[in-house]
Amino acid sequence: MKLTLEKKDLVTLLGRTQNIVEKRANMPILINVLLEAESASFRIFATNLEVSLTGQVVAKVASQGKIAVNAKNLFDIVKELSDGEIELERRDNNWLRISQGRAEFNMIGISADEYPVFPTFETNEFTKIESDVFLEMIEKTIYSVATDAARYHLNGVFFEHKETHGKVVYRMVATDGHRLSMVDRETTQSRQFSNQEGVIIPHKGLNEIRKLLEGAEEAIELAIEGPQLVVRQGDTVLLIRLIEGRYPNYQQLIPQSFNEVVLLSRETFLSSLKRVSLLSNQKSKGVTLALSQSRMNITSNNPELGDAKEEIEIDYKGKDIKVAFNARYILDILNSVNEDIVQIHFNDQMSPGLLRPKDDPSYTCIVMPMRI
Repeated sequence: MKLTLEKKDLVTLLGRTQNIVEKRANMPILINVLLEAESASFRIFATNLEVSLTGQVVAKVASQGKIAVNAKNLFDIVKELSDGEIELERRDNNWLRISQGRAEFNMIGISADEYPVFPTFETNEFTKIESDVFLEMIEKTIYSVATDAARYHLNGVFFEHKETHGKVVYRMVATDGHRLSMVDRETTQSRQFSNQEGVIIPHKGLNEIRKLLEGAEEAIELAIEGPQLVVRQGDTVLLIRLIEGRYPNYQQLIPQSFNEVVLLSRETFLSSLKRVSLLSNQKSKGVTLALSQSRMNITSNNPELGDAKEEIEIDYKGKDIKVAFNARYILDILNSVNEDIVQIHFNDQMSPGLLRPKDDPSYTCIVMPMRI
């Protein structure tokens, strides 16, 4: 194997593999990436057996071949080289030579035959979703994904679609049992997602999709084939093993009616909550919201640190209510909102609260209260 390619192309490909390859893998081979030169292209493969990535770029290929090398070490070397062309060459005994100008590095590699069988797909039934729309949906739900291994089916985001008035609407839902986030978005694409019942995309897979989409302009293509989600954007493909199991009936977690509603500035609420939560219990992060006519008092108390209190102006004309929440849960929601005004819906101090942007009813966040 011998080829020449641009540094920026190689850095981009290697950068996408860094969180996929296992740092402390039970299978040491998984800390490596597989490099392949064929015809006029260079391809890279990375997998942790749950999320797999393949990408390719144009290259000047003098001889074809494959080799597996340590992903992090190769990335660290390449990113320090100057802009311009880099030459890669597989030498005897599976050594990889990386050279540019007067610089030369020789890495010990592994035979490509030792690399795990890379997952593949055959389907052509892809649906397209605007990259910015899909990225926004991930950002508005991923923070609510459970991390409890005992509830494995909650360790991902539920993704489904429905057709409303001739338009396809995609939905993402995530919950960890203490909070829930749900977002609906229409797409200009007319073709529906192939899976009618929805799928559960694991947290790690969502993180890799998010990195793939950052700064992307072209639409992303999605397909379901067996137990895996196929994500294609340009010349890069992600193969993500879906979480098996049935997602809970999340609709039961959303109250159907509320007695009181508050309108307030997102930025004011966010800033105050950040300050007051500094003196909250470090484990529970509990803060109390006391609502009365046109104002909200936000308080926290930690016997080991002290207490804090701050008052903000709100648009509220209901009865006095005092309710406690985990401040981190509220902050996660506020950080995912782009609008200036948010709504908070209440019933009483024992009932869940609903938060959403004032002008976006298609984004719904539920937070369970804490005991005062």
